Amino acid sequence: QVRLVESGGGLVQPGGSLRLSCASSGIIFSINVMGWYRQAPGKQRELVATITTGGSPNYADSVKGRFTISRDNAKNTVYLQMNSLKPEDTAVYYCNENSFGNDYWGQGTQVTVSS
Repeated sequence: QVRLVESGGGLVQPGGSLRLSCASSGIIFSINVMGWYRQAPGKQRELVATITTGGSPNYADSVKGRFTISRDNAKNTVYLQMNSLKPEDTAVYYCNENSFGNDYWGQGTQVTVSS
C-alpha cells in the first residue's frame, strides 16, 4: 500500500508563491515517476509537472518558468515550488506516484489564487 500526503496549499494573492509537499509512505518503489496534477471546478484533472527518480522534470506549458518540481529520494518526498501565481492556477492539487504502471494518488490540497 502506498500513501501520499500533500501539504502546503492555501490562499495567496496573484503574483505570490506557495510550496507544496508530498510525502510517500508505505511501499517504497526504487524507481518511479512522481508528479503533481490539478483539477479546477468543472474541468478535468490535468498534468502540472512530473519528475523521474533521476530528477528529470517535465512541465505543462502553462506553468513553465513559474513552477519548479523537485524531489528528495531519501525522504520519499516531492515538492512543487509555485511562483508568480495566477488566478487560473486555482485548483485542487493532487500528488501522484506512478511505478510499474500503477498510479497512486494523494487526497489533494486546495490552492486558491485571489485578491
